[in-house]
Amino acid sequence: MSTQPEPQPFPSQPVSFVRRGSRLQGRRRDAWAELSEGLVVDVPRSSQADTSVDPGWEYEAVASFGRDAPLVVEVGSGLGEAVAHAAAADPDRNFLALEVYKPGLAQTLLRIDQGGLSNVRIAQVNAAEALATMIRPASVAELWVFFPDPWHKTRHHKRRLVKDSFIDLAGRVLKPGGILRLATDWSDYAAQMREAANASPLFENLHDGERAGSESPLTQVWASGVEHEVGGTPRREGREPAGTASAQEGEDALGGWAPRFEGRILTSFENKAHDVGRTIFDLTYRRVS
Repeated sequence: MSTQPEPQPFPSQPVSFVRRGSRLQGRRRDAWAELSEGLVVDVPRSSQADTSVDPGWEYEAVASFGRDAPLVVEVGSGLGEAVAHAAAADPDRNFLALEVYKPGLAQTLLRIDQGGLSNVRIAQVNAAEALATMIRPASVAELWVFFPDPWHKTRHHKRRLVKDSFIDLAGRVLKPGGILRLATDWSDYAAQMREAANASPLFENLHDGERAGSESPLTQVWASGVEHEVGGTPRREGREPAGTASAQEGEDALGGWAPRFEGRILTSFENKAHDVGRTIFDLTYRRVS
């Protein structure tokens, strides 16, 4: 018997993640059963999808944390390394981790418990829906998007998260003066992020014009040819690595690259990128009033 595909919410904003297994085992299963209460946001759903958000519902951050403090939201928190580290280092701020991968959220619960953290909440949601309706306008002090899925094949670029429509959503939730932090290890995605954010009247680049020309990491990556060698997926016999088509050459005259964000712990993912010779691109924008 055939089944009809589940209708997708927000059809104009693609779901920009790869659906992975959500089965919990061992410590993660126990963590979800024992630690969820009070830490996992109970999100009303708009459909049967476990990442959907009822568009009529808003997240009450003050009630959720039991205090009024600056709110930092991380989109795609993965295994919780960055958010747990940041929350431990900055107890005066509240942190909300948005992730679709349930085992990753369960691992984040373990980190919260191990660190004795009271200033982290997690939600299993599609980020586009959360930023469009769930999170109140002008309520976020900082929004972080670190290493989103690069969708490295050219035909899949339309699935990338950080583009014009996402920048609009970021502008919706950030307070005037709020900070948008972006990071990726893909040069063409970095250029796309920069183009989308620079084009928005809602944001200003805090490092406009910096690290341009020969000092630009983009120029350096193009000159090195590392993305021709590394690509994004294992090389198949007789084929170039994925990502080769996006590698360019020349000089980046625009710049605008931020120094590495010191508040981001060096995660296992970022270490792997360094190990294979990839460059990390950071961008920092401020929401203008």
